[in-house]
Amino acid sequence: MNVQRTALVTGANKGIGLETAHQLGRAGMTVLVGARDEERGARAAAALRREGIDARFIALDVTDAASVAEAACTIERDLGRLDVLVNNAGILLGRSTPSATRLDEVRHVFEVNVFAAIAVTNAMLPLLRRASPAARIVMVSSGLGGLTNHGDPAWEYASFNAIAYPASKAALNMVTVQYAKELAPTGIKVNAADPGYTATDLNGHRGTQTVEEGARASVRLALLDDAGPTGGFFDARGPVPW
Repeated sequence: MNVQRTALVTGANKGIGLETAHQLGRAGMTVLVGARDEERGARAAAALRREGIDARFIALDVTDAASVAEAACTIERDLGRLDVLVNNAGILLGRSTPSATRLDEVRHVFEVNVFAAIAVTNAMLPLLRRASPAARIVMVSSGLGGLTNHGDPAWEYASFNAIAYPASKAALNMVTVQYAKELAPTGIKVNAADPGYTATDLNGHRGTQTVEEGARASVRLALLDDAGPTGGFFDARGPVPW
């Protein structure tokens, strides 16, 4: 019996998250639109359903332990398993220079971009293990988190000099590698995606890519076959340096 594959995308009510859910739905998956705002999340899921996609809103505030636990219980009750987790939810604060950085902003960014990704992953792992070895976990990172990039003065974004967001994405890259090592024996693949500079609310829509382009790396990693890589960092074109 064929079982409909299911993907949970966090922060999926808009931007890259919504487009990731759209593309996974078009690939034949049931998509769970994770969002903390019920009205926006329900509206996003309804828009996907109008396109013939099996989309369902799931209430999920990634920084709230009770909300994360309740989301896992809901998926357990309604679906019994999870095939793909895309940790897409993220924020960008603290554009100040390092010496002017406010610690409260750094803590807030890490809470969403790093700690929440760990919390959601751990909550969903029992459901993902039921889908192994075909389960996939995607951590949505950024080229701004690449240490190699920041060490290259010729890099196009080398002038970006701040702590909170780049450091959070560098930490998320390490989180990715450690989960990949632990889960390698199960066949569950864990990779980090670099969407590229995509026009979203995160950057005031100054990005140079469309959300369709920005979602490609995450979708590609979510749909990896058994021969695909794990523990890597990829953009839409392929592997990128850590």
